[in-house]
Amino acid sequence: MKRREFFVSGGAVGLATLGNSSLVHSAGGSPTDRECYELRHYLVDSEEQRKGLDQFLAEAALPALNRLGISPVGVFTPLEGISPVTVLIPHPNTESVATLVQRMGDDRQFMTAASEFLNAPAEQPAFARMESSLMIAFRGMPKLETPITSKDRIVQLRIYESPSIVTGQKKIEMFNDAGEIAVFRKTGLHPVFFGETIVGPKMPNLTYMLAFDSQEQLKANWKQFVSSEEWQALKKLDEYADKRILSGITNTILKPTTYSQI
Repeated sequence: MKRREFFVSGGAVGLATLGNSSLVHSAGGSPTDRECYELRHYLVDSEEQRKGLDQFLAEAALPALNRLGISPVGVFTPLEGISPVTVLIPHPNTESVATLVQRMGDDRQFMTAASEFLNAPAEQPAFARMESSLMIAFRGMPKLETPITSKDRIVQLRIYESPSIVTGQKKIEMFNDAGEIAVFRKTGLHPVFFGETIVGPKMPNLTYMLAFDSQEQLKANWKQFVSSEEWQALKKLDEYADKRILSGITNTILKPTTYSQI
């Protein structure tokens, strides 16, 4: 099989070379100071596919990524059901994204450990589909964090869509410069990452992930955020009104797999 087929989304890699474009610069700050994030959603149709995917990720993919210095890697699943399996891969820069296929293909240990998954026959595919998006970290939070490590932790993945590129940048400004990230931290909304999507669906959008010890903590801390004086003052600013800068919100609660590093 060809190395290009085995792991990385072709679309994300093809456009990752836009590292010096205005898209990459738009989140503020130097691109070299901020990580890139690939967010993958593996769709599986059966328990057998799910078992094979877990084995591939735990025993082949994550160890190989770690050998390349890519760490921590998060793997998450829905609170109920088997699909999709969400994988969060942090990269130091766009070059790391663009060269990942070649580097993993040169890893004999990975190719051996992943052989069964990578060479699954057409009549018994290893997974149904994989959807992927590529993001660049916000200037206000340039590196991924692992704020919660408890066994029963959960994460909240949120996507904010905007009606235009300009309004999307305004929402990013609200996080970076107007203090929304700081209010998150103060009220117990523990961020894992904030990213501006530069390749993927539902653009223009920003995506972020929060971590909590439990669903009860999630609800309590969001309540604290919403009622905080800082947020109440910020939301009253006309330039940051939701009706101006947001057109849709996707909210998903996930749990980490036993082998997830986030």
